[in-house]
Amino acid sequence: MRITTSARAAATAALLTALSCGASAQAGPSFDCTQKLTTSVEQRICQDPGLAALDRQLAETYAAAMAKATPAESQSLTTSQRGWIKSRNDCWKAKDAPACVDAAYHNRIAELQARYRLVNPVGSARYLCPGAPAMEIAADFFATDPPTAMIAFSGATQFMTEARSGSGARYTGGGRQFWEHQGVALLTWGPGAPESNCPRQ
Repeated sequence: MRITTSARAAATAALLTALSCGASAQAGPSFDCTQKLTTSVEQRICQDPGLAALDRQLAETYAAAMAKATPAESQSLTTSQRGWIKSRNDCWKAKDAPACVDAAYHNRIAELQARYRLVNPVGSARYLCPGAPAMEIAADFFATDPPTAMIAFSGATQFMTEARSGSGARYTGGGRQFWEHQGVALLTWGPGAPESNCPRQ
């Protein structure tokens, strides 16, 4: 069948339009920017290619975490994601809203990667805290952005992010602190809790 010049031109135009639409969709966030957006933060994400890319990355990370979660964990994950979206949208109150949104995305992506083992830990260690009986800390460290750790102690596991320190490796989260320096972990397991000195095993 012979294709006319006009038909070929029409087909080419249709292909270019489709490619353009696909590129636009890829450049945007995971949610539909053509719908009515309820917050200024969502509007900002639609307008900022960097934030839109982070939103797509989070959507992929969230889906991967959901795929690994147990039925009980999936319900908790859904609830925590809704809470995170609310806290992200509250970034309009921050002095530097774009920086707030950027940090929110990086922290959430890192948390899901560590909590659901979407990346392998770069190091693991055990520490023994004195007491009767002595209690063990199990620590797994992840090269996420920002760096994170999962700290298990006294029947609970706490997700923590790296915090500034003059020396050693310090992680905080949930009102708890883990600070390792020269083979000894200083652990504060909650507000007002005493600090424990726990040598590495």
